[in-house]
Amino acid sequence: MSIGTVIGQQGAKRSAVSTTPRTRSAKSSSTAEGAPTGHPLDHILDSATYARVPLLLWGPPGVGKSAAVTAWAKRRKLPCWTVIASLREPADFGGLPIVGKGNDGEASVTFAPPRFAQEAARDGGVIFLDELTTAPPAVQAALLRAVVDRAFGDLEMDPEKVTILAAANPPEMAAGGWDLAPPLANRFLHHTFALSPTDWVESFPGYWGTPPTLSFQGNGVSAAAWAEARSLVASFLRARPQLLLALPAEESRRGGAWPSPRSWDYASRIMGGAKGSISRILPLLSGCVGEGAALEFCQWVRELDLPDPEGLLANPKSYVHPERADQAYAILSAVVQRAIGAGLTAGRWKAAWEILSRAAEAGGADIAAAAARSLASARGDREDLLLPRQELSYFLPVLRSAGMIGA
Repeated sequence: MSIGTVIGQQGAKRSAVSTTPRTRSAKSSSTAEGAPTGHPLDHILDSATYARVPLLLWGPPGVGKSAAVTAWAKRRKLPCWTVIASLREPADFGGLPIVGKGNDGEASVTFAPPRFAQEAARDGGVIFLDELTTAPPAVQAALLRAVVDRAFGDLEMDPEKVTILAAANPPEMAAGGWDLAPPLANRFLHHTFALSPTDWVESFPGYWGTPPTLSFQGNGVSAAAWAEARSLVASFLRARPQLLLALPAEESRRGGAWPSPRSWDYASRIMGGAKGSISRILPLLSGCVGEGAALEFCQWVRELDLPDPEGLLANPKSYVHPERADQAYAILSAVVQRAIGAGLTAGRWKAAWEILSRAAEAGGADIAAAAARSLASARGDREDLLLPRQELSYFLPVLRSAGMIGA
């Protein structure tokens, strides 16, 4: 079956009209730093793949280009081989010359393809050329035939089964960056990766549906603590969207810590696993996002005075909607993530919806909408989680616009 057929069948399934919530299973969700299903980039990647046009994503470091491509491949159930161009030799693309004997007994030279190319030719999927502007000119020259003809050494792949995608930072932002040679640049459809702070902030608390388990040799970060940290980071960046991505203007500072979606992800992990007060972990957070952003974040956290999410879930009527929008966002996000992460029972499901509806009744429907989407998505196919018609009514427009509930 061709790549286009696989994608087309999945698109047809998604377009079916339903009057029940449409939710994403864990298998079809994105991965770390990933993009949620329905991301505008899906259409671009699908279109390029259908048309057999190699696609190159441009964007600053740390915004999630690589994760977006691998997440798209995962949602499309396509194997994906990530190849860092700067770590490869020209022979990895042009083929390793091997001297042998031909059928006539005469000496001959064949060009052996790398293992990833052999696997891709066998199984079909995506060859993802990452960090393309770190590839020196000799490697770029070796890529010319690989990109257009999907040929690696003497191995030519079936374009019905294999697609070529790439990502690159602008040369001035790449580590040891090189401009793309015109012949290579002309072989791609170029697209600038647009980072949406609104989309990122909404999706980060739930980690696009698949938060990984953070552990090492038996020690790990509590899933509940990390979920709470993600909610705080997202709430802060909702109020300070300019700090989601702030590449230093001075080149001398770019080699240190600075805010990006990737480094805020790291900061949330440190915050979830570290012991002690927010002031005590300030140096660690500064090492992720830079001193200025970390100081501002820590000061913001100190001023929040958030209630315990478990206490609210146990007694939803105790929720009092705060005047500060960032505080309300942090509370509601934490409540939903705690309800989901601790095992979504029917009682916690109902309590979370009651809290969200109380926020909407107090004039915070727009603030509660993101949490409502996350909660609705967590339902999956569970029939024991009954739809709370009254509470759900506050959020029907946003859930329908997200494709989670049919018209």
